[in-house]
Amino acid sequence: MTEDRISSTHPQIPPTTEEARLLRLRLLRSRRVGAITYHRLIREHGTAEAALDALPDIARAAGVSRYTICPQDIAAKELEDGRATGARPIFFGDPEYPMLLAQTPDAPPMLWALGRTELLATPSVAVIGARNASSLGLRMAGRLASDLGAAGLTVVSGLARGIDAAAHEATLATGTIAVYAGGLRRPYPAQNLSLAENIAKQGLCLSEQPPNMEPRARHFPARNRIISGLVRAVIVVEAAAKSGSLLTARMALDQGRDVLAVPGHPFDARAAGANILIRDGAPLVRDAEDVLEVLNAAQALRPAMPDPSPERATSRSEAQQPATARSLQDTAALHSEILNRLGPSPLSEDQLCRDLATVPAKLTPALLDLEMSGAITRMSGGLLSKN
Repeated sequence: MTEDRISSTHPQIPPTTEEARLLRLRLLRSRRVGAITYHRLIREHGTAEAALDALPDIARAAGVSRYTICPQDIAAKELEDGRATGARPIFFGDPEYPMLLAQTPDAPPMLWALGRTELLATPSVAVIGARNASSLGLRMAGRLASDLGAAGLTVVSGLARGIDAAAHEATLATGTIAVYAGGLRRPYPAQNLSLAENIAKQGLCLSEQPPNMEPRARHFPARNRIISGLVRAVIVVEAAAKSGSLLTARMALDQGRDVLAVPGHPFDARAAGANILIRDGAPLVRDAEDVLEVLNAAQALRPAMPDPSPERATSRSEAQQPATARSLQDTAALHSEILNRLGPSPLSEDQLCRDLATVPAKLTPALLDLEMSGAITRMSGGLLSKN
């Protein structure tokens, strides 16, 4: 099997053959290969085929014995199942892959898309909030989403009960994107099945999971970073002080997106999170005009778009430097230092780099070793924790 060679210092070229798509999906579905590790392997080895060849040795060096890559028939079955659903795979580098999402460091290597994929090229905003929303909150979400849709914006949300569902329903005619936590054959919650079917017909459903994957707890934060990554701004309508919506808002800020919030009554716990965001500087939203004003101002001030690839965090000069051999003693010492610094609470890779007074070029291979061995877990937003 062959695949065109990819430069490690340039954005990934799209897979142009079914064989190339199968190779990339096998790499993505191999054990302990998440989005960041996938992009790193492609960058370091040039092709999915070369990365797959290297994976067993990488795992062995990390102390993992009997490592096996994703079998070809498993990946082929996923492609077959997805297409049987009516969905199509969009790989990182494909012309249809959303540009803003491609700029995030943990961009999904592949998305399953069911519906109007042209919506991925339209300007969009996310409208998110409480599942147990108040009647007033639901009306506000519907009106806000409807007016934003009429203004030419695609509304993105997570298909959850409450605010998400209200935003989707209000924008079926103008354009809405639902990002699933599980696979496209497993919309969640079940009560939104009819809504999901309507979105697939009139809007767009997206998922990075295999089509038959049941949503699990860890999938929801991963889903949320796609929601914020797709859009120019995230609007929070009712959210508790500790909620998934606030986590999405923080991801959005990390990704350089605007975060706005609709205020609520101080005595209503469902509005506490939105009020906290406003207290901390998020623009207050009364109607769609407030959102459009922030977006127009941000667009006027925004600099030229950066290189849309996860590799942008590594400078070209650094990427072009030849890799230096690591002695076993140095590697073991660095592994020990990393594990001593990490704990159950997530820490950003950038902060770890500063704490250890080292550079990404030295830290990256050690993190890959530890991730493959299962000693650490990499989460959305570039966060690391010790297992």
